[in-house]
Amino acid sequence: MFDTMSLEAMQTYRGRQEVPEDFDQFWERQLTSHRNLPEFELIEQDFKVPNARFYALTFTAANGSRIFSKCAFPKSDKPVPVLFYFHGYQGQSPDWTENLKFVAAGYGVVCMDVRGQAGRSTDQGQFDGMTVKGQVIRGAVEGPEHLFYKDIYMDVYQLIEIVAGLDFVNSDKLYSYGASQGGALALVAAALNTRIKRVVSIYPFLSDFKRVMELNDVNEPYNELFRYFRFSDPFHETEDEFLHTLGYIDVKNLAHRIQCPVHMVTGLNDIICPPSTQFAIYNRLTCDKDIKLLPDYGHDGLHVKVNDYVFDKLFGTSVLGMS
Repeated sequence: MFDTMSLEAMQTYRGRQEVPEDFDQFWERQLTSHRNLPEFELIEQDFKVPNARFYALTFTAANGSRIFSKCAFPKSDKPVPVLFYFHGYQGQSPDWTENLKFVAAGYGVVCMDVRGQAGRSTDQGQFDGMTVKGQVIRGAVEGPEHLFYKDIYMDVYQLIEIVAGLDFVNSDKLYSYGASQGGALALVAAALNTRIKRVVSIYPFLSDFKRVMELNDVNEPYNELFRYFRFSDPFHETEDEFLHTLGYIDVKNLAHRIQCPVHMVTGLNDIICPPSTQFAIYNRLTCDKDIKLLPDYGHDGLHVKVNDYVFDKLFGTSVLGMS
């Protein structure tokens, strides 16, 4: 196992740094400044699938960036529940047809392209400091208000608000799901927007940055942390301030805000998002929660039984054990 911490120690581990003192006030300011719905466009797509409707949703977000999402909804006479499905770091939303299993079960699904990554969302932000590689550290030298991921988190919040307001959506039944970066954003969605009623998060990213550095986790995507110090601060003179600033986007620090049930999946051989950093999130959750461990898996594609587990936890379909 790459992580040097024992599984027993992980059961109570809460991370290497405490929550910044003004953390909740910081995020309440962000939420207050984004209460009004942004300008958005919802354009139906003609895919000729008889039992589903597809839409391209685009809205204008912070610093004029345009955020794009793929949406698929079952044709129904009643408002439908919706799943927000978030993709991994540097990636993009899955193909339209990949989401038809959710539509077949009677659920809408909304997949946001994270700004500045491989999809159709655009980023118009300007940042001081290193931008040659990596979005986790972008804006950190300027302070919390300038963090790149702060804007991504608010994109998630605003997306939920837009979709909740659509007349064919049941705003009382909204769920979030994803793996890696997607697992982090699924948790962020619930932490910042109480409309989310259930979360499934698989090996979440963006947690416990100090622990990542102690483990010398130079793998993608955390290697940008080490690039900052190697090329900008080799004596680590700014380490405390730098990590304090990143604390505002640390998912473990958002965990206490989540009120809905959370289901996590963690591979104990994960060398990308070390398991101890995931337990730092889990152990700070005060909501109903459970964690499923995969002793033989790392940051891998998960196939046998895991997708059925996710489906069951999200929708209560009781499909486990049927295959």
